[in-house]
Amino acid sequence: MPFLGRGVAAIWHNVDAPVQADYNDWHCHEHMRERVSIPGFLRGRRYVAIEAERQFFHFYETESLATLTSEAYLVRLNDPTPWTRRIGPAIRDNNRTLSTVAASHGVGGGAAILTFRLGAAEGRDRRLSAWLGGLAPSLVGRSGIVGAHLLAGDRQSSQVQTAEKAMRDKADEIADWVFLVEAIEPEFLAALRQDELSDANLAEHGAAQVTAGLYRLHYTLDAMELDRA
Repeated sequence: MPFLGRGVAAIWHNVDAPVQADYNDWHCHEHMRERVSIPGFLRGRRYVAIEAERQFFHFYETESLATLTSEAYLVRLNDPTPWTRRIGPAIRDNNRTLSTVAASHGVGGGAAILTFRLGAAEGRDRRLSAWLGGLAPSLVGRSGIVGAHLLAGDRQSSQVQTAEKAMRDKADEIADWVFLVEAIEPEFLAALRQDELSDANLAEHGAAQVTAGLYRLHYTLDAMELDRA
């Protein structure tokens, strides 16, 4: 379905193997509930890798990019819970890209998602974003494809320093562009990766850096569900 708001926090990372079970419980039973309870946060989704360099992908839909630098959010980021302090140092290779929704198309949500972190070749940023923005609606409705979304990363917002960031092994990476495609099964996305969304075709349309990953849905929570809990 189209994203619920105009802001998205998109996050990829690995987690140290000995704490993965604890991480899963923390993320479902505390962390996502905490995030989605913040004013302006509308929905969170978490995925686990099928074929990707980062084990987990999760994102939060928010009313706007401003929600992601709001006082209410920063208060939480600068006052980690004891459980968060236990998990935080085990999170590795974090890419956290705060972004604005440039295009969002679809009806319903898929069980699998193909994610791209992209940078444009010099002088080709506009070409790349225009092509991806135009491609997104054309993908939706193809066999098995139910959603496609383009996000414009915001480096200034993403670089705000917090207590949670201080627990990580190194500075967060940030993507210039994020492109997401949802499907009912991963094979529909794997086929797309070999065709329109191959590295060669992305490069032809202006991409200079491409990091792709295929994931399956792990957990989702929206603010209305939390209000009823």
